[in-house]
Amino acid sequence: MRNLLRWSFLSAAVATPSMALAHGVAGADASFIESVTGPAIAAFVYLGAKHMVTGYDHLLFLVGVIFFLYRLKDVVLYVSLFTVGHSITLLAGVLGGIHANPYIIDAIIGFSVVYKAFDNMGGFQRVFSVQPNTRAAVLVFGLFHGFGLATKLQDFELPSSGLVTNIISFNIGVEFGQVIALTAVLLLLSYWRTRPGYLRHAFATNTLLMASGFLLVGYQLTGYFVERV
Repeated sequence: MRNLLRWSFLSAAVATPSMALAHGVAGADASFIESVTGPAIAAFVYLGAKHMVTGYDHLLFLVGVIFFLYRLKDVVLYVSLFTVGHSITLLAGVLGGIHANPYIIDAIIGFSVVYKAFDNMGGFQRVFSVQPNTRAAVLVFGLFHGFGLATKLQDFELPSSGLVTNIISFNIGVEFGQVIALTAVLLLLSYWRTRPGYLRHAFATNTLLMASGFLLVGYQLTGYFVERV
């Protein structure tokens, strides 16, 4: 297990820069977004779902959120809080013209992964003797995740014709992608929880999750400072 964690960490360190570069909207998808005129509901639903399924930073946070949730109603509650948060800022960012530096936003998203993993490890109680409101934290970080989605779309000259319909469709697609990804994660977690090593390895797993978050934060802050030079 120790060797597996070591190799997993090294793989994450090598892969993170290339993954971060690939996380935006590019290629044929970018060309389509800038050229489309009028409502294109199915296409934007697809793009939203694709972005969430490939959005490793969003998924890492959600894995941390549901890691110790055993009841379906709790999973639905926390995922709904996240959904409300990122829907508000996605729509406000694109339709309301609210801008933020994408590197800083993505660094905060990376920090959200660190935060949730640290919370899962009992770090706040052990180190600070406090327990933050987890529901409020998920909602607040959901707002930042929504801004992260918005900054990807703000890079393009979006045609005004059908814009509202297309952005709402994109947001719906994000929800579809989220459901697909979380269903797969829940199935894997449900199986793992039946194995005797689940609780024994939970701390190590969240340590790896936190390390991935720190890698994301470091990469985005590096991009921010390089851009300013």
